Amino acid sequence: MTDKNIDMAVKIASLVSQQGGTAYYVGGYVRDRIQHKENKDIDIEIHGIYPHQLEAILDSLGERISIGESFGIYNLKGYSLDIAMPRKEDSRGVGHKDFEIYVDSFIGTYKAAQRRDFTFNALLEDILTGNIIDHFGGVDDLNNGIIRHISDKTFIEDPLRVLRAAQFAARFNYSVATETVELCRQMDLSSLSRERIIGELEKAMLKSDKPSIFFESLRQMNQLSVWFPELEQTIGVKQNPKHHAEGDVWTHTMMVADVAVRYRDKVINPFGFMLSAITHDFGKALCTESVNGEIHAYNHEIVGLPLVEAFMKRLTTEKSLIEYVMNLSEFHMKPNVLAADNSSIKSTNKLFDRSVDPEALIYLAVSDGLGKIAPREYVPYDDFFKSRLEIYREYMSRPYVMGRDLIAAGMSPSERFSEYLEYAHKLRLAGVKKESALQQTLAYAGKKGDYEG
Repeated sequence: MTDKNIDMAVKIASLVSQQGGTAYYVGGYVRDRIQHKENKDIDIEIHGIYPHQLEAILDSLGERISIGESFGIYNLKGYSLDIAMPRKEDSRGVGHKDFEIYVDSFIGTYKAAQRRDFTFNALLEDILTGNIIDHFGGVDDLNNGIIRHISDKTFIEDPLRVLRAAQFAARFNYSVATETVELCRQMDLSSLSRERIIGELEKAMLKSDKPSIFFESLRQMNQLSVWFPELEQTIGVKQNPKHHAEGDVWTHTMMVADVAVRYRDKVINPFGFMLSAITHDFGKALCTESVNGEIHAYNHEIVGLPLVEAFMKRLTTEKSLIEYVMNLSEFHMKPNVLAADNSSIKSTNKLFDRSVDPEALIYLAVSDGLGKIAPREYVPYDDFFKSRLEIYREYMSRPYVMGRDLIAAGMSPSERFSEYLEYAHKLRLAGVKKESALQQTLAYAGKKGDYEG
């Protein structure tokens, strides 16, 4: 069964052809078609007719939606098609948005493709004939796994392309051409908005099998310091070779991020989980020391929290995402420690209760254990974690003491009411049934003078 979007693209191309123009598939859609990869984002570029002609064609086919009419960008209601006309861009500054953009559908395919970032994104495919137009060797670069910029002049006008090169390298496991790396080293990322940065970061973390390549590419380009300084500070920070034969904290962090990919689809916040894999050892840059000839980083999970917070707030204002990453980073060591000690149910219940996402915390701990080279191979405590999490959830499913239960027993709300509910919650975590927990809580309140029985 053919895709309705493809069918519509062919209809548009046929009508454009009748008017003397040509319609092309462009950008990532062509790139992925050549590699037989699925891509539902279909971009079409219309050459050789005027905007009013294109608008009339679209109006004849459905309800036209103008995304950026002055820029020649349209959609049709009910279809996933981006329909655009060739544009010229003249830089007016150093920011990503500092361009004067205007439509020129007669500039030709060479100039239209020249404004794109990389050779494999500058390919055009005639919708009606299937003919590939490749002005800059994009097919060869695609086949050879190389990310290569098109124009020195236009590439440096948009610093976001540094991040795009890195995320493409991670997503496709490609290498960035030497000349592109050199150009990226000269570019200033400070003018970019956090929204643009986190957009590329999210693609690298969620669409790649090896997100470490994203950061390794930025390191190669000397482009970590503006947006990822806390991560850059882990480079060269030593670790105890008894536990980390892989080398410094940076290397360990990259390994953890790549292992975490196995689990990102099993958690409630995949992006937050992947970010925690990057941030969890930030504190080691501050507290690593040699004690009696051995390297230690005591309390690094706590010491690093201000660094994690600064890192996250630089990237986003989303409070829930910030809290998610900080919570996982703070407790990342606990699961393995408790499992190794075969700690009590009460202890694991308390940990899961403090976690924003117990599964994610477990998977982060497992990733931390597997993302290293150690003389003694790490064996994940899968059975322990699974059984303890089941116990925790069973406890949480039981009836428990609530504020109305205390009031019904004769207590009046007071300043210490939350203290008594917290006391009752601790009993719940310990597995104490509701009736017993209520009596113990009332007895506790009695000792405080807030309940006479």
